[in-house]
Amino acid sequence: MKPFENLVTLSKEIARLSSMSSLLHWDQETYMPPKGIEERGLQLALLAEMIHKRQTSPTYQKFLKILTRSKKLTLNEKVCLREWNRDLEKNTLLPTSFVKEFSKVTSQAIHAWSRAKKEDDFATFSPYLKKIIALVRQKAKYLKYKNHPYDALIDFHEPGMTTEKLDEIFSAINISLQALLKTLKNHPEDSFLYQPMPLPRQQELGHLLIDLLPIDKSLFRLDESAHPFSLGLHPQDIRITTRILPNSFTSNLFAILHECGHAFYEMGLVQKYYGTPLGETLSLGIHESQSRWWETKIGKSKAFWQFFYPYVQKAFPEALRNISLDAFYAAIHVVKPSHIRIEADEVTYSLHIMLRYELEKDLLTRKLDVEELPDAWREKSRTLLGITPSTDREGCLQDIHWSMGELGYFPTYVLGNLYASHFFCRFEKDFPQWEHKIANGDLSFIRSWLQRHIHKWGKKYSPEELAKKVTGKPLSEAAYVLYLQEKYSKVYHV
Repeated sequence: MKPFENLVTLSKEIARLSSMSSLLHWDQETYMPPKGIEERGLQLALLAEMIHKRQTSPTYQKFLKILTRSKKLTLNEKVCLREWNRDLEKNTLLPTSFVKEFSKVTSQAIHAWSRAKKEDDFATFSPYLKKIIALVRQKAKYLKYKNHPYDALIDFHEPGMTTEKLDEIFSAINISLQALLKTLKNHPEDSFLYQPMPLPRQQELGHLLIDLLPIDKSLFRLDESAHPFSLGLHPQDIRITTRILPNSFTSNLFAILHECGHAFYEMGLVQKYYGTPLGETLSLGIHESQSRWWETKIGKSKAFWQFFYPYVQKAFPEALRNISLDAFYAAIHVVKPSHIRIEADEVTYSLHIMLRYELEKDLLTRKLDVEELPDAWREKSRTLLGITPSTDREGCLQDIHWSMGELGYFPTYVLGNLYASHFFCRFEKDFPQWEHKIANGDLSFIRSWLQRHIHKWGKKYSPEELAKKVTGKPLSEAAYVLYLQEKYSKVYHV
C-alpha cells in the first residue's frame, strides 16, 4: 500500500473516532439522563486521548514524511498533505494528557453551565469556567502564538485569521452598524409574533418547513436542545437541534433554517473523500456563512415568505389570520437591541459577537478575572447595544461555547455574515430571478449552487482563496454592510 493510501486509512479511522465523540456530545445535549455526566466525561476523555494518539503516532508521522519527500503527487494529494501537516504541527504541540484533561473538564462544564443557566446562578458555573480559562491560556502557550494569544485560538477555527485582522474588521463594522441603528426608528408592529403557540403545533410547523426544504430526510434527524446546534457525523448522518420558545414561534423556524444551512454543507461534501481534508468543511466562518445564508439571505427574504407564509397562517390562525404578508415581513425585521444573541435581529447580531470577542481577549490576557465577568458583560452590553441585562441568564450564561472551551469561536459568526454577503453577490448575478423562483417554492437551485461553488471543494482552498474564487474579489465587509443598509432602509422607509 502506498504512503498516501495508508494515510487515508489512518485519517478515516480518526474521522470515525471523532464522529463517535460527536455522537456522545449530541446524546449529552438531547437524551442523556443528568446523572450520566460523570461517566460521559470519562468516555469523551478516553476518545479524545485515542484520537490524539493516532493523530500524532509515529506511524502517522512516518507516512507523512515519506509523502512529503515525494515529487509525484497529484493536486489532491498535495492538498491533503498540506492539511495533514498543518494538523500534525498543531497536534504535536498539544500533549495527549492535556487533550484528555481538556475533554474531561469541558464535558463536565457543559452540564454545569446548563444547570447554572436554568437556575440563573453564575456562581455554580464559575469554578468550571476558571478551569477552562486556565486550560485555554495553556493551550495558547502550547501552540506558540506570535503576536497575541488569541491568534492561536482563532486560527484553530479560521485558518489564516488573526486578532489584528479581526480588530480592523470589527472596528469598521461597528461604526457602520451604530450609524445605521440611529436611523431605524418608528419600529413596525410585531406584537403578534409573541403570542403563545402550543408546543405540538410548533413541532409540526418545524417539520413542515423541513418537508419544503431540498433536504433528504433519510440523512438527518431533528431534535430539541437548550441551545440549537448541528453535528455532521458523516455526509449521510447529520444531527440538528432546535429550541422552541412558547411565546416566539418564529424562533423555532429561523433556528431550523440556520441549522439546516449547516446540514446542507455537511451533506454537500464529496462522500468519496470522507475522512480526508478534501471531504472536510473548510472553516467555521465558511460553515457559518451557510447557516446565515439560509437563515437570513433566504429565510428573511420577501420571496421566501410569499411562499411559506400561507402555511404559517394556517398553522397559527389565531394570531395571523388578519395579518398581511407585508405586515408580517416588516415584523420579522424589527430592529431592537436585545439581550439574547440567537434571537438578535440582523443589524445588532454582530454587535453581540464583538461583545464576546472583547471579553474573551480580556480573559485570555488576564485583564479580566472570571469573577468579574458578569459585571464586565453588563458594561460591554451597555456600550455596544445600549441595554443592560438584569440577569446572568440573559447575560454571560446565555451561550454554551465557553463551557465547551471554545474561546476563539465567536468571531467566526461575524465572518460567516461577511462570507454569506460576499458569496451572495455572485449568486445574484448567476440567478437575477432568484426571488421569483423562491416565491414559487423552488429552493433546490440554491442548494445546488452552494454545492458547486462552496461545498464540494472541502479544504482545497483557504477561506481567502475561496472568497476570491467565487466572486473574483477578496473578502471585505462592504457587501455585508451594504446589504443591511439597503434592506433595512426599505423596511423602515428611511
